[in-house]
Amino acid sequence: MFAPGTHTEAEVFAGFIALQLEGVRTAAFGLTDEQARERPCRSELSVGGLVKHVTWVMRQRGQDRVMDEAGYAAFTDSFTLREDETLGGALAAFDQTREAYLADVRATDPGAPMTEPAAPWDGRDEPTPSVQRYALAHAIEEFARHAGHADVLREQLDGATAAPLVMAVAGDPGNDFVRPWSPGTPTLA
Repeated sequence: MFAPGTHTEAEVFAGFIALQLEGVRTAAFGLTDEQARERPCRSELSVGGLVKHVTWVMRQRGQDRVMDEAGYAAFTDSFTLREDETLGGALAAFDQTREAYLADVRATDPGAPMTEPAAPWDGRDEPTPSVQRYALAHAIEEFARHAGHADVLREQLDGATAAPLVMAVAGDPGNDFVRPWSPGTPTLA
């Protein structure tokens, strides 16, 4: 949990980004590889695919985004946990990337100039001068969207919801309202 305090602006960005990243990771808690590949909604999204995609997004920080044929193939592949990949491997890559990514965010001057890459899907065909604050706020938006996707997908898979999963991951015994998730156990007190 990221608590209020006298944080630097970069620490605030890192704290809120870390919460969203933990939401994506927590949605995968206790899943098998097969469950992580399931697409229980009408879209092609899966929890394992989201873990892999968010890892891909974190790795893009500070990189030139090139959406040529190879770049587009890497982007679309990032949404799928393939049969030759495991959830454990995807989570290990996520954890390793997250640590470096958050360290970079904490070291960032939000007011530092940068060039935001072109985003043709948003109608921006050319790179745009900006500041790091824009990129950091956009990261919160991106990761929050995917944490929400992961919550919905997980609930569709086995009924697990965010608070009981967070308790299970943290080893929290629960309270009068919510119990930690475990397979087949009701989580409402």
